[in-house]
Amino acid sequence: MLERLRRWRAARFEARHPFPEAEWQEARARLPLLAALPDAAAERLGHRAWRFAHAKRLSRHPELDPAIDFDVPARLAIAAQGCLLTLGWDDATHREAFAGLHEILIVPDAFHRRVEEMDEFGVMHEYDDERAGETSHQGPVVVAYPDLMESGRLDGFNVVIHELAHKLDMANSLDADGFPPLPADMAAQDWHRVFTTVWDDLQAHLARGEATPIDDYAASHPGECFAVSCEYFFAAPAALDAAYPELYGLLGRYFRLDPLSWHSPSSD
Repeated sequence: MLERLRRWRAARFEARHPFPEAEWQEARARLPLLAALPDAAAERLGHRAWRFAHAKRLSRHPELDPAIDFDVPARLAIAAQGCLLTLGWDDATHREAFAGLHEILIVPDAFHRRVEEMDEFGVMHEYDDERAGETSHQGPVVVAYPDLMESGRLDGFNVVIHELAHKLDMANSLDADGFPPLPADMAAQDWHRVFTTVWDDLQAHLARGEATPIDDYAASHPGECFAVSCEYFFAAPAALDAAYPELYGLLGRYFRLDPLSWHSPSSD
């Protein structure tokens, strides 16, 4: 009965809001990240993004240049980048994962927050943190427009994926701690072991004054380690697999996806 109701609701939505195929193809053409998808995955993502774009608000900060136009392809592109995170999950799990997300707010530029953090010795440190985005448990996802425009390539940077990864992370806590709810077939011990190994390696690189294999922002907090890893998993999978193959495999099991296969000659 429940499945029949879901199918009825989906059909009703499609009848009221026919899928904009031309606009979806334009969204894909604008972003290499979306253009790289195999056709079957792209079709599934497009329809999910279309529903997502209707279910969530895309708002603009009052100081954002009014000449900036978020047309249908632009809105679909933003929604699709977020929905990549749940592309491998069924519709019910996807909806539940983003149940706490109601609004994406676009602000004119990066912004600063005063941060207080306690180190391992119990010493409190305060500093100003410049942010391209921000996510809270019940508040909107905030993304800076310049960083939004830099997202969508295949270079390991994506502010939408990063901030929505925090939303997934917060599904079992009030803060992003790098430990999202796991499916029944994944052990928490494996998650902790793999991410601890990556964390320790990042810290060792920094201690030696060496460049980190992935963005060093991943070494700033366990929650950021998860979010940055998600960016690389989708937007630079070969780089993540080369640096941390066990982490790539872990995220593949978590997301039920293999983005590396999207870039192979046989992906279509």
